[in-house]
Amino acid sequence: MTTRVELSALARRGMESIPVYIGDATPCAVDLSDNTNLWGAPPAVLRALRSADVSVVARYPATYAGSLRDALLEHVGLSGADGIDVVTGCGSDDVLDSAMRAFAQPGECIAFSSPTFSMIPTFAQLNGLTPTPVPFAPGFELDAERLVDVRAKLTYVCAPNNPTGTHVARSAIDYIVQNAAGVIVIDEAYAEFAPEVFVDLCTASDRVLVTRTFSKAFGMAGLRLGYGIGDRNLVRLVTRARGPYKVNALAERAARAALTAGTEGRDWVLERAAEAVENRLRLVDAVNRRGLTALPSAANFILIPTRRARQLASGLATRGVRVRVITGMPAEPRELADCEGVGLRVGVGPWPAMQTFLNALDEVVACA
Repeated sequence: MTTRVELSALARRGMESIPVYIGDATPCAVDLSDNTNLWGAPPAVLRALRSADVSVVARYPATYAGSLRDALLEHVGLSGADGIDVVTGCGSDDVLDSAMRAFAQPGECIAFSSPTFSMIPTFAQLNGLTPTPVPFAPGFELDAERLVDVRAKLTYVCAPNNPTGTHVARSAIDYIVQNAAGVIVIDEAYAEFAPEVFVDLCTASDRVLVTRTFSKAFGMAGLRLGYGIGDRNLVRLVTRARGPYKVNALAERAARAALTAGTEGRDWVLERAAEAVENRLRLVDAVNRRGLTALPSAANFILIPTRRARQLASGLATRGVRVRVITGMPAEPRELADCEGVGLRVGVGPWPAMQTFLNALDEVVACA
């Protein structure tokens, strides 16, 4: 006879408090909720997938996706000759999770500005770390001194920041790199849309890991591929924590195609990113003219802090437009003081999709 045991008594302490990530799968005409590439994937990627040898499905992929190393280093303008290396993963969040396991013992701190990428506190809890949020300064300036004062084993910076979309000043990043106690992780998931990137800092400090993804500008979210760049010894430790076979064979093939020069590969990606930046500026202006306030953004989305976020999102959904309601935002900085902790995050894509959103927003506001 099998003895029944209360599973919660067997689970690791704190597991019951870990939130389950729940996406919205409700059918919609325009989905602006995930910050993915609304133009789709590069033609070179689609061609590579169509021509793939299906026999690879029955075999394990490359242990550590080594074929991507040189192409990724070239893409970011760095070289293995400088002591720099690459770690890949099942999305950049896999690399972030692995970095926490590699460098922090249970009970140690990870410091980050708040609000930021929602999975950071979750990964911290899963790895037994103490999440230590630090509010942004006015204007969403990174409070570099307060972050450094935590003396955390890891300091995480999202640049541009998610969910606010705001740019991070190089002076703040430089201060953290020069003064932080432990490893500095710079999450550049939205690098292709930003006015400035920080991957060059990998050569300035052997404690800097820069993570990026193929899910956003490269239009490959469904293939789950991200990577980290840093000093060879730092990357070696993250690779050990990451484990083998994290990048599937089709994703590796698609990434090689996406990184090739030409109008159907990397140039296509950069052209779509430039168009997203233009449309982002138009969208911020259009939202502000409607009596709402969109934060200045350096990513492929905008954030509209408003206490009416849930009401607006519900009204948009009934009109076939999905956006993301952001909750739990702090009262600091002052730009968030009156929004009651909520806002709308809206992805940026082709202008017809933006116009559909604006038309639906007009109808929702008119009915309020």
